[in-house]
Amino acid sequence: MASNKKYWKSVEELKDSSIVETLSKNEFVEEIPTDKFLGDKETLENTSTSRRDFLKYVGFTTAAASLAACEGPVRKSIPYVVKPDDIIAGVADWYATSMADGFDFANVLVKTREGRPIQIMPNKEANGTTSARVQAAVLSLYDEKLRLKEPTKSGEIISWADADLAISSKLNELKESNKPVVILTGTMASPSTAKIVEEFIAAYPNAKHVIYDAVSESGAVDAMMAMYGKRALPNYHLDKAKTIVSFGADFLGDFHGGFEKSFIAGRKPETGKMSYHVQLESNMSLTGANADKRIVVKPSHQIFALLNLYNAITGNSVASKVTPIDDEIKEIAKELKKAGSAGVVLTGINDKNAQLITLAINKALNSEVMDVTNTLNIRQGNDAEVAQLVSDMKAGKIGGIISYNVDPIYSLPNASDFSEALKNVSLKVALSTENNDTVNAMEFALPTPHFLESWGDTQFDEVTYGLSQPTIQPLFNTRQIQETLLKWTGSTTTYYDYLKTYATDNILGGSSWNTALHNGFFKKELGFEIIEEFESSTSISDAANQLASSAKKASGFELNLYTKTGLGDGKQANNPWLQEFPDPITRASWDNYLTISMSDARDLGFTNPVKDNGAIDGDYAKITLNGKEVTVPVMVQPGQAPGSVGLALGYGRTFGLKEEMQVGVNAYPLYANANNIQYNVTVEKVSGTHQFACTQVQKTIAGRHDILKVASLKEYNTVEPKDHHHGWNKPAYVSYDHQEVEANKIDLWDEHNREIGHHFNLSIDLTSCTGCGACVVACHAENNVPVVGKKEVRVGRDMHWLRIDRYYSSDVETREEAKELGLSISKTYKGLETEAENPEVTFQPMMCQHCNHAPCETVCPVAATTHGRQGQNQMTYNRCVGTRYCANNCPYRVRRFNWFEYSNNNQFDFNMNNEYGKMVLNPDVVVRGRGVMEKCSMCIQLTQATILKAKKEGRAVNTDEFETACSSACTTGALVFGDVNNKEDKVAALAVDKRAYNVLDYLQTKPNVIYQVKIKNTNEA
Repeated sequence: MASNKKYWKSVEELKDSSIVETLSKNEFVEEIPTDKFLGDKETLENTSTSRRDFLKYVGFTTAAASLAACEGPVRKSIPYVVKPDDIIAGVADWYATSMADGFDFANVLVKTREGRPIQIMPNKEANGTTSARVQAAVLSLYDEKLRLKEPTKSGEIISWADADLAISSKLNELKESNKPVVILTGTMASPSTAKIVEEFIAAYPNAKHVIYDAVSESGAVDAMMAMYGKRALPNYHLDKAKTIVSFGADFLGDFHGGFEKSFIAGRKPETGKMSYHVQLESNMSLTGANADKRIVVKPSHQIFALLNLYNAITGNSVASKVTPIDDEIKEIAKELKKAGSAGVVLTGINDKNAQLITLAINKALNSEVMDVTNTLNIRQGNDAEVAQLVSDMKAGKIGGIISYNVDPIYSLPNASDFSEALKNVSLKVALSTENNDTVNAMEFALPTPHFLESWGDTQFDEVTYGLSQPTIQPLFNTRQIQETLLKWTGSTTTYYDYLKTYATDNILGGSSWNTALHNGFFKKELGFEIIEEFESSTSISDAANQLASSAKKASGFELNLYTKTGLGDGKQANNPWLQEFPDPITRASWDNYLTISMSDARDLGFTNPVKDNGAIDGDYAKITLNGKEVTVPVMVQPGQAPGSVGLALGYGRTFGLKEEMQVGVNAYPLYANANNIQYNVTVEKVSGTHQFACTQVQKTIAGRHDILKVASLKEYNTVEPKDHHHGWNKPAYVSYDHQEVEANKIDLWDEHNREIGHHFNLSIDLTSCTGCGACVVACHAENNVPVVGKKEVRVGRDMHWLRIDRYYSSDVETREEAKELGLSISKTYKGLETEAENPEVTFQPMMCQHCNHAPCETVCPVAATTHGRQGQNQMTYNRCVGTRYCANNCPYRVRRFNWFEYSNNNQFDFNMNNEYGKMVLNPDVVVRGRGVMEKCSMCIQLTQATILKAKKEGRAVNTDEFETACSSACTTGALVFGDVNNKEDKVAALAVDKRAYNVLDYLQTKPNVIYQVKIKNTNEA
C-alpha cells in the first residue's frame, strides 16, 4: 500500500540523521554572501551579510542596469537583405535524420532556428527513441574546444589537396610492397559506407577493415554467429513477453541499445496484465531499479545461476555448482516454463559462452520474444581482431592505419601497447570529428563533420533503413570519411550522389528518394533467412564447462564495469549537459566512483558523510587488478551485492577537454579482454577525502506523506482505489466539524472559472517512467537552462528545471509497526536493518507543479510569480528581485535561484561562455540573469506557438497537438501533456483516471501536474 512504506533518498535519511533533519528544513543551505555579491564564486562561499544589505545590493544592481540601458551597445548584425527561401525568421524548421556515433544510434528529428540545430527529438514515426546522450548530442556540434577544424600533418595545417596527395602516394607505396593497411572504425551501421569500404579494399587489396567498439558486446555477436550464422545482435520484443529474466543485462540502459519502449508497452496495468520482470545483478542498475523482483547476486554466482537455470529448463546437467539463490532459480524456471514462448532470458555478460547458454535457454523455450531474424546491427566490434591488430602492430607487420572516430589510446585496456606499437606504423591517419589521444598520436589528422552536418544512411535493424541529412552548413573545414575514401580510390563521385544512387538501386525499390529523405527512414522487406543452428548440444556443453571453469577461479572482490546513462562510453565527455546530468541511481554528477555494498563498506571503513549544506564526501579506494592500480572515490550503494564492486567506464578523459570536464577516473585499464566482469580484485582504503557533487539529499521531500503511491497489480485489479481503509489511491482526509472528510472538499480559496479557453495539465505515469533522464536534457536544451559546474552542484545550486527524484523504500518503518504486523524477530530485523541491502526503487519526475492554489504566488512581494488563465504558474523575470520567498514557500522545492551570471562569465566556462556554444540557445526563451528565480514554465513558448499556428491557419488546436520538451522526449510515453478542457486530449482522461493523484494533495495546492500510481507486478495476480 502507498502509505505503508518509508521512502528515503540516502542512507543518512534511513538513519534519521540530524543533518538530514536540518537539510529538510532549509531550502537554501547557505547564507546569502552579499557583501561580495558582485564578486567571484570562489570567495563568495566564505562571506555573509544581512537581508537588509542584500536588498540594498539588489537596489543598486537594478539602478545600475537601468543606467546602462540608456546607452545601447553597438552590435555587428547583418539583416536578411535577401532571405533564404527555406528559412522564415522566428519559425522553427524540423529535419529528419539519424544519429550513429559508434555507441548511440537513433532515428531523430532535429529542430533548427535560422539554420542552427538547437534540439533533438525522437522520430516516432520511425519508432525512434532518444536517451539523455542523444538529446545532448546537439551541444557537441558546437564544441569549439575539442572539434578538429583543419587538416594537419604533424601538427601543421595543410590543405586537403596536399593531404590527399601525400596519403594516396603512401597508400600506393604500401600496396606495391603488400604491407597491410587497417581501417579502424567503430560500428557505423551504414550500408553505403560498408560498400565504400569494400570498394576501397578492392582498390587496395592489402587493406582490411577492423571494427572496434570501446564498450564491447562482441561476446553476444560471436554467439549469434556460432548459433545462427549471422554476426549481429538478437532483437527483443519485450512487449510480447509474459516473463522476463535478466542476468545483469541493463536493457533499460545501454544493453543492445536499450529496449525501454517495448518493455513499457508490455506493462500497461489498464489491460489487466503486465509482464513479470526478474533482475539478477550485482550493481544497482536502471533495469534492476525497475524490476518487479530484484535478486542481489555477485557476478560469479550469476554465471552458476545461469547454468543452473539452463539445466532446470532443458533437463540437461552441464557443469555448474550450488549458489545461494538456487531456490529462486527453481521458481524462475517454473515461471519461464509457464510463460513458454512468451518467456525470455537475457544476459549482459560479455562472454561468448554465457551468451550461447542464454541463446540455448531461449531456444528451449521457443521464445517468440527473442528475434533472430530482424537482428540489430549496432554493435559490430570484434575483440579478437582488435587484439590481433595490436599484436601485428607490435610485430611491425602493419604498414598503415586509418582510424575513424575511435580513441584506442584512451579506451583500450592495453592502451600503452597500442601507443608504443603505433611507432612501428609508417602511415598514420586519423579521420575524426574531435581531437583525442589517438588523433594526437597520428601523423595526419583529418577533420570530419558532426553527424548533424553530414549525409549518410543507417540500418540499425534489418527492416529500418535510415537516412541522415545535414541540418547546418559545416562549421569547420571538414570532409566526410565516405568522401575521403572515394577520393583515395580515384572516384570523382560525390558522396551525396553515391548515397542517392545506392539507396535508389538497392533499398527504395522504386519509392521516392525525396519522400524517404523527408521522413528520415524507409521500411524495407526482411531479407535474412535463418540458417540452421551451427552449435550442437555437445558444443553447448563445452561452453558451459568453459564458463563454469572461469567462474570457479573467482576470488577476492568481483568488479562489474558498466556505462552510465549519462556519459556512456565517454565519447561526449566534453559535453557539460551530460556531466551535470545526475546519475539516475546515485544522483551524483561530474564523477564516477566505486560502488560498494553497505556491509562491505562497514568492514573496510568506507563512509559517505553528509555535510550540513547537503554536500557528500567519500573516501578513496585503491583497486588492484592484474598488476594495474586505480585510485577512485567510493560511493556506498544500497542494493550492491556483497563481495562485488561497480565502476563506470567513460570517465577520466583529459586530452583536449576543458579543465572543468576533466573529471573522474579512467576505468578502461581494468577492462581486460573487454569483459565487463573482472575477478580477483583487491580493494584497499587509502588516505584522502573526495568531494562529490550529489543531489541525493538536496531538495528532498522524503518523509512527507504520500509523495509516492505504489500498488501491486493484484491490488489494482481487485481493490477499490479510493477505499478509505484498504484503497491503494486514497485521497487525503482532514478533520472538519469533528468529522473526517476529503481534503479537496474543504477550500480556503475562491475558485476561478477555468473552463474557458485552454487549461494545461501534465500527466506523469510512474509505472512507465524508467528514470532514464532524457526529459531532463530535453528541458535543458529547450529552455536554455544553465550549467553551473561541480562546485555549485555540490552545495545545492544546480539549475535543473526538471529533476528525477529517486526514492528507496522499506516496508517497515518502526519496531512498533513490525509488532503490529505480527512480524517475527528475524523478519523485523530484516525489515529494519537489512532492507537497505536490496531496497525497492521508485523514480519520480519533479518539476514546478503549476498549482492552481500556488503558495509561491501569495508571498511574492513584487508579484513576479503569478497564475495564468491557462493553468501555468508564470515568472516575470524582470520584475523578480530575488527575495526567494517563493522558494521557501514551495512544498515541492522546485524553484531555482540564479546565484551568478552564468552566461558570458569566465567563472562558468560552459556553452554560454563562447560564441559557438551560444548557437544552441533557443531564441524563444530568455537567458536569465543573476539574482532572479526560475523554474519550469510548462514550455509556455511551445504552447503559445501552437495556439498562434492554429490561429494563423484559421482552425482550432488539434487533439493532442500541445506538447512540452519533456513529453516530446519521453520514449515510454510516461509524460503526457495537453488541454483538459479538450475532452478528446489524452490528458483529460488521465486527469480523472483511477490511478491519478497529486503529490502532497493534503496541502490542497491543486497542482496541474497529475501523477499516476505506480503499479508493480508482484506475480500475485
